[in-house]
Amino acid sequence: MKLKRINMMKTWLVVVASLILWIIAVPAQAACSGCLCPGDPCNLCPLPAIEGAESKADESVICAKIKEAVPPTAFPRGSNEHFDSLDQSVIECVKNGGDVIVNSRRNEEFPSKHYCKP
Repeated sequence: MKLKRINMMKTWLVVVASLILWIIAVPAQAACSGCLCPGDPCNLCPLPAIEGAESKADESVICAKIKEAVPPTAFPRGSNEHFDSLDQSVIECVKNGGDVIVNSRRNEEFPSKHYCKP
């Protein structure tokens, strides 16, 4: 009987702890601010442009200039050619008045590590 009561208390403790963590996490997800939020509020473009990736309909002038100066790359991340293209893309972004943003938390919507903010 005593063992059953202890198991029930453990179960309730897990449920209460889960609810507390959920309540804490919900406002953090809803309060996304900055350029790496869902919906791409800053109209970012990945650096370097990846070959075969679809262009956005509302692509900024700066992103178009970067693609014009540095052709999209098909080289895998980490290769020397990729880093050459990345360096050239960063230079073009800054030269055309953009800011370079480093993405430390990659996800489906923002898979690249570097972006240009027009």
